[in-house]
Amino acid sequence: MSDPLTHAGMGRELISFRIGSQEFCVDIMDVREIRGWTPATALPQAPPFVRGVINLRGAVLPIVDLGSRLGLGQADPTARHVIIVAQVQNQIVGLLVDAVSDILTVTDDMIQPTPDVASEMVRNFVRGLLAIDGRMVSFISLDRVLPEKDLEVAA
Repeated sequence: MSDPLTHAGMGRELISFRIGSQEFCVDIMDVREIRGWTPATALPQAPPFVRGVINLRGAVLPIVDLGSRLGLGQADPTARHVIIVAQVQNQIVGLLVDAVSDILTVTDDMIQPTPDVASEMVRNFVRGLLAIDGRMVSFISLDRVLPEKDLEVAA
């Protein structure tokens, strides 16, 4: 997996989080902040995985239920849930997850390809898999979480 931001032997930092019993991670460079759950105002005609919007210091921030988007079922947010505020393509989006777990430092050779038996949906969202401390962590590609048309709806 070649990435213009990393060079052979150099590490990259990923932030890991849980959705249900599964663990995922995203590049920390895409993360702007992590905040507690805030109830969102629903948007009419939004895709089912868009929970709505919240006010983030005067800016409208769309909230994406990442579990719902990945086909893992819709979250029933509690005070323990968190919103990862991330840069997705040209937009700032809030990603609703169960909890943030860790910051991982990995090298490209630690990232294994997604198995061929994985569903098309998984291959679309997951850049690769990491086996770390006996657990499997799916490395999510944020630029695929929201298709262009859904970014426009969320905006």
